[in-house]
This record gives sequence, C-alpha cells and structure tokens, in this order.
Amino acid sequence: MELDFERCYRAVDSRDPRFDGWFYTGVTSTGIYCRPSCPATTPKRQNVRFFPSAAAAQGAGLRACRRCRPDAAPGSPQWDVRADLVGRAMRLIADGVVDRDGVPGLATRLGYTERHLHRMLQAELGAGPLALARAQRAQTARILVETTGLGLAEVAFAAGFGSVRQFNDTVREVFGVTPSELRGGRSGWPTAGGAGTITLRLAYRPPLHAGALLDFLALRALPGIEEVRDRTYHRGLRLPHGPGTAALTPAGGHVAATLRLADMRDVAPAVARCRRLLDLDADPVAVDAVLAVDPALAPAVAAEPGVRLPHAVDGFETAVRAVTTQQVSLRSARTTLTHLIAATRSDDDGAADGAPGGLRAFPSAAEVLAAPDPAFRMPGARRETIRALARAVVDGELDLDAGGDREEAARRLVALPGVGPWTAGYLAMRALGDPDVILATDLGVRRGAAALGLPDTPKTLTAYADRWRPWRSYATIRLWRAA
Repeated sequence: MELDFERCYRAVDSRDPRFDGWFYTGVTSTGIYCRPSCPATTPKRQNVRFFPSAAAAQGAGLRACRRCRPDAAPGSPQWDVRADLVGRAMRLIADGVVDRDGVPGLATRLGYTERHLHRMLQAELGAGPLALARAQRAQTARILVETTGLGLAEVAFAAGFGSVRQFNDTVREVFGVTPSELRGGRSGWPTAGGAGTITLRLAYRPPLHAGALLDFLALRALPGIEEVRDRTYHRGLRLPHGPGTAALTPAGGHVAATLRLADMRDVAPAVARCRRLLDLDADPVAVDAVLAVDPALAPAVAAEPGVRLPHAVDGFETAVRAVTTQQVSLRSARTTLTHLIAATRSDDDGAADGAPGGLRAFPSAAEVLAAPDPAFRMPGARRETIRALARAVVDGELDLDAGGDREEAARRLVALPGVGPWTAGYLAMRALGDPDVILATDLGVRRGAAALGLPDTPKTLTAYADRWRPWRSYATIRLWRAA
C-alpha cells in the first residue's frame, strides 16, 4: 500500500484521531511507532516513516509508543468493508485463524496458495500473515497482562504464543519492556468479575450513535441468547475453544466490554466479534459525508451522526433469523425462534459462569439440522429452507462468517430453496459486512423512504439509491429508523 507522505504528515501534525488505524507513524530517532493522534511533539520530517500496519512497523525494528498505545487504536475501516482477498484475510487473522490453524489453515479458508496470500499481504500491509498474527498476539498479551490476574505463563498461551520464551521475546521487542515490567509489579492482582472474566475498552472513531445500535439490537433480542438492559447489551457467544458471554456498554470514546470466557485463548476472537457486531472499525465521518449530500437524508444525518451498521457474531444465526422473519413480524419470528432455541438446547453451548439470565450461544448448524419437526413452528417449506441452510454450513459449502467470499456466498444462497434476493441481501449486509446493499423490496425500508419523501417502489428506490454508493447499507439502516 502506497502512503502519501505529505497527507500522512499533515494528519500527524494536526493529531487527527480519524486517521488512527489507517496508518502508523514510525519515528527513527526514537525507535518507536505511534498512532497519528499521538500527543507527543510532532517529529521532524526527516525522522518519520509511515507504515500501513503495526506489523510492518515492528518488522522495521520499531516498538510501540507507551504514551499513545497504537496497538489499541481502532482497526482500519478498509479491512472491515473490503471484499477482496486482503480484506477477508485481515478479518480472519483478527478472529485468530492463524493462531488456531496456522497460515495453511488461513490459505485454505481463503482458497488461495500460501505463497500468493503472503505476496498480497506483503504488498498491501508490508507484512505477511505470520507477522500480522504476531502483532495481534502482542496486543492480546498486553490486554491480559494489564487487566487480568493470570500468571504470565498462562497469559502467553492464552494470547496464542507457542512458548513462554516466544511470548517474552515478542513483548520485549514490541513494547520495549519485559512482561513483568508491563504489568508494573501487580503480580497476582485479582481479575475483575472472577476467573475467566476480563474488562477492556473497545476503541472506535467518533461519532457513535449508541442509541441507534441499542435500539436495533433490543428490537431483535432473543430471550436466552441476548438482552439489552440498563444501556448494556448482553449476549452469549460460541467461540473456538468454548462458550462465553459479552456485556457491551457504550461510553465516551469507547465501548466498555466485559467478557466471560470458558477458555482465555478466546480473547482475540471474542474481541474481534464484538467489534464487528457493533461496527466499531467503521469510518462514520466518511459515511455521513456521502449520505448528507442527499437533502432527504441530511436532516437525519445532522440529528443522528454516527449511525452504525450492526453486523453479526454468527453468520448462521443471522441466516436462520432472516428466513424465520420472512413474511412475518419481528415479534412472531422471536416467538418461533425462542421455541427452536429451547428445543435444541445442549450443554455444549452453556453460558459462562455469572452470565445474566443464563445467556447462551445460538444453536449451531449441526444442532438445528438434527432438530425434529416439532421444533420448527413454521410452514414446512420454511423449515426445509432452514435445514438446507444448516446442511450447507455443516458440509462447508456455505461460509457466512467474516472471511466469507460475498459473491460466492450470494450465489450459493439464492440456489437454496426458499432463499430469495431479500434474504441474500440482508445476509450480505449483516453477516458478511457488505456496506453497499439496498433492500429496496423490504417493507420497512419502503415505509422509511415514503416518510422521507423518497421514491418507495422497489424499482424507483433502487435507482435513486445509486447516489448513496458505496454506503447504501448505512442508508438502509437510516430508512428503517425513519419508518
């Protein structure tokens, strides 16, 4: 990735936080790298290099600034919305695929050779998949060292390191201190909330319209799976190494996250999925700037800046919800899904200790596929559509998670009986994170368009929505709110 020096230097000189995560500033005279908004004195031009990733800066021999903590910056919005190989790879690396399955596993998920994958990541980010995963492990290690009472050896393996020596070497290289110094002499301090619980801050680019996020999630909340209470969203999670729960509370400049995990190795994937659910890596200023050009949307954008696009922690769950909601109200769909959840309950998706209301993860595709007919209180054709979805996920023919190929997923979805363009579009928007989907046939979207004085037939609305590219999914959210 080519970074324009003058543009980057101006962002650093103005300490503009909007560019945090877009690039990193390396200061050769001090041997550190910073986020663009670092409050330190602006370095001289001749001492500055710019890097597209923290891993690239680390590869150049620089350590993370302990003042601005660049590893805690929001992620680049590019990797949140891009559908190409690099975007998909970055989302899977954030979810811990390299730590669990290695680079061969990542390449297999993406359908490319390891050599081609390395070449593409090196060209875009200045670092290969191993270096990118190492940078993420370092960040996870810092979180665990500073926010839990885990022993340092436990932190090493929970963060994904293969050995304590590798952990020690990486922390010294990335942060310029030993793990003990990073902890600051607080060895053995109690973990807030009990064993297996950590509390951390999830950064985002302001503004964030927290009310819109919580309204959206509360309206669709499934009892036993999720709830919104006291401006906090709680939900159960199915993670690679066991169950967990998350409690997410929007606050000034960050979202406070309390994670209860059965296995601390799931810290990185839990954080990645929570960030994705709340769309915390988005660039709301860029989105709102495009939508505000339309006079019909401009008042709503001015009144409610920073409306996000809620994604999903489980693509299959979102698919089942979408099919169940076809031609029925959200309330009716919630009743149907609650019965399905109760009928497929198993100990494997059990709640983490202390979870409010005994929250658990949504049933897996295998559990739904094995459920008897009485578990599905819906027409037979819709039941068979859900089973076809579950079978495609179990057989590995359909990938609806963060690293899935959007075009391939859409093609496979519409080939299933009972899945039409609306369902495929909804899943592209929420499960796969496509920022440019307009659900022109959706009744709520059409009502919202009418309320704003916009064309409200599918054909005319589709044509009108071209002016909202490439952020039509965000326009869809605003039309739902207008309805």
